[in-house]
Amino acid sequence: MPPVELVLRSTRVVTPEGVRPASVTVAGGRIAAVLPYGTDVPGGPGPHASAPAVEDLGDDVLLPGLVDTHVHINDPGRAEWEGFATATRAAAAGGITTLVDMPLNSLPPTTTLDHLRVKQDAARGRAHVDLGFWGGALPDNLADLRPLHDAGVFGFKAFLSPSGVEEFPSLGPGDLEAAAARIAALDGLLIVHAEDPGHLARAPRADGPRYSGFLASRPRAAENEAIARLISVARRLGTRVHVLHLSSSDALPMIAAAKAEGVRITVETCPHFLTLTAEEVPDGATEFKCCPPIREAANQDALWAGLADGTIDCVVSDHSPCTTDLKVPDFGRAWGGISSLQLGLPAVWTEARRRGHTLHDLARWMSGGPAALAGLRHKGAVEAGRDADFAVLAPDETFTVDPAALHHRNHVTAYAGKTLHGVVRAAWLRGRRITGREPTGLLLERQPSA
Repeated sequence: MPPVELVLRSTRVVTPEGVRPASVTVAGGRIAAVLPYGTDVPGGPGPHASAPAVEDLGDDVLLPGLVDTHVHINDPGRAEWEGFATATRAAAAGGITTLVDMPLNSLPPTTTLDHLRVKQDAARGRAHVDLGFWGGALPDNLADLRPLHDAGVFGFKAFLSPSGVEEFPSLGPGDLEAAAARIAALDGLLIVHAEDPGHLARAPRADGPRYSGFLASRPRAAENEAIARLISVARRLGTRVHVLHLSSSDALPMIAAAKAEGVRITVETCPHFLTLTAEEVPDGATEFKCCPPIREAANQDALWAGLADGTIDCVVSDHSPCTTDLKVPDFGRAWGGISSLQLGLPAVWTEARRRGHTLHDLARWMSGGPAALAGLRHKGAVEAGRDADFAVLAPDETFTVDPAALHHRNHVTAYAGKTLHGVVRAAWLRGRRITGREPTGLLLERQPSA
C-alpha cells in the first residue's frame, strides 16, 4: 500500500455504520482507513518519509462525495445550454464528485459507438469531477447496444413518450420489448422516462402562463401506466430496469409490490419533487417546468415516505438546463427542465432535516444509492478501499440562492431567492481538493459485475 499522504479529521464523519468522530486516511487516491478521531498517523516507511498533510474540519461534516447519475450536459452540439467545464464545476461546488451524463440533448446523442467517442473526446481534459456516460436505446439502434455496452456505458436510456428532441425518438411497445430483451441478454440496465403517450395525448393541452394547466397536461395516470408496463416487461424478460425521476406517488405501491416479488427494478426521484410543490409555482414561472411535473404537497409527502421505506432507491438531480431565452413565460412553449446541479444537496438537506431525517440518510440517498445503481463499487461511501471522494458540509449554516453565484452556464433556477440549510465548504476527488481551476476528473467506464 502507498504511504498515507492525507488525513481528514472531523467530529462528524458519515460512514456506512453511522455518523461519528473519525480520522480518514488517504493513500494513492483511495481511503486507506477510517480511524478514531485522535489517532496519530505516521508517514510512510524510511528515514526521509514526510508526514501526511492533516486537515481538521472541526464540526463540519465529512460526507462521501455525492454521485449524480442523471445529468444532461448537452456538450457537444448544444454546449450553449451547458458544457463539461461548467457542469462539472457546478457539481463540485454542490458536493458532487461523480456524474453520469444522459445520452440526449447533445448532438450527436450517445446512441452509437462513434457518437460515444465524440462525447468522450469533447469531455476529455475538461471535467472537474469523474464522469461516465449512459447510452441511448432508440427504435432503430438495437445493433448498437452491444458495442456501446462493451465500450463501458453504464446502461441505456429510453423514452416511452416524446423526448422533446427529434434526434432521440421514443420506444413504442414493440420497440420496448425488443430493447429490453437485448439489454437483458447483456445483463445491462434499462433506464426509462416513464410517461404513457396515450394518456398524454388525451390530457388537456398545456398552454399559457398558468401552472395548473401544465400540471393537468402531465397526469399521474401517464406515469402510472408507463411504470406498470415497464414492470410487466421486466417481470417477463428478467431485464434490470430503473424508473427515472419518479413524480407520481401513486406508483409507489406497485413498485413496492414488484420489488417484493423479485422484479429487478429500482427507482429515483429528484430534489425538485421533494422540495418544491405545485401550489407555490407562480404564473409564468417556467423555471419550475419539468416533465414529469412538480406535483402537489400531498404527493410530495408520499414521495418522502417512499424514500424513507426504501421503495425509492436514490435522489439525483435531473439537471436539464437550457438557455435563458427558452424559458418563455408560457408553460406550453417553454423548455422543460430544472437546473439544480449545484443546489441539490442543500435543497434536499433543508427538507430532510425538517422532516426528521439524518445526514446518514442523506448520504445513502445521494451517494450510496446512485453509486450502487451504476455499479460504481469504488464510490459512494467513506470506508477503506473506496475512492477518496468527499464533500464537506456545514449542515446548520444557511444561504440564500443567488442565481448569479451559480456555476451553471445559464443562471436559471427554480430555487432563486430560497434560503437553504447546508453550505458546501469543499469537495475532494481521489484525495485532491477540487479547486475549479485544474480539471482532474477521469472518464469512467462501467465496471464488470463482481
